[in-house]
Amino acid sequence: MRNTIFIVLLFSLLLSSCKKNNGTDTDTSGTATIDNNLTLDPKLQTYVNYGFLFSEAKLVSNVGAPKPDITISNDGTLNNLIIQAKINSRFYKAGEYINANLAIQAFNNLTSVSVPQWEDWAFSIKPNQVWIFETADEHYAKIRIIETISEIRSQPELNWKWAECTFEWVYQPDGTLTFPGK
Repeated sequence: MRNTIFIVLLFSLLLSSCKKNNGTDTDTSGTATIDNNLTLDPKLQTYVNYGFLFSEAKLVSNVGAPKPDITISNDGTLNNLIIQAKINSRFYKAGEYINANLAIQAFNNLTSVSVPQWEDWAFSIKPNQVWIFETADEHYAKIRIIETISEIRSQPELNWKWAECTFEWVYQPDGTLTFPGK
C-alpha cells in the first residue's frame, strides 16, 4: 500500500513539474493597437508612452528596456499619422488598397517580398495599407493597417492631437523576408 501511495505521489509530482507549451511561447502574429497617450508612471514619476515590441508580442513603455519597435504619432496636424521606430529600423509600403477585403487578401498572400527602397518612418498611415517593417536587429514584420484615429482630445490644460492605429501583424523572427501564407 505504501509503495502504491509513493508511486502515485511521485507520478503526480512529475506530471506537475512537466512544462507544457500551452501557447506560452511568444506569438509571432496577432492584432494590436498603439496610441500616443501619455500616462504618468507612478514609479518613475514621469510620463510614458507605449508602443509595440514585435519580438515579445506586446505593448511596452518607451522608457523601459527593451524599448518598443514602433510608436504612433502625427505631424502636428490631424491629417498625417506616422509610425516611428527605433534607430536603424526601416519601413516599406508594400501596398495600399481600396477596401479591407483587398488589403486582407494582399496581406495573407504576401509570403515573400523584395524591398526596392526603405523609408525611416511610415508616413500617411491609413486603413488598408500593408507595410513591411525591419527591426533594428534585422528581423521583419508585415503590418496591415486596420483602423486609424486622428482627432483632438482634451487632456488637462491642453488639446491633445490624438493618434491611434490598430494593425494586424506577422513577425518573422528568423531574419528572412518570408512570411507564412494563409
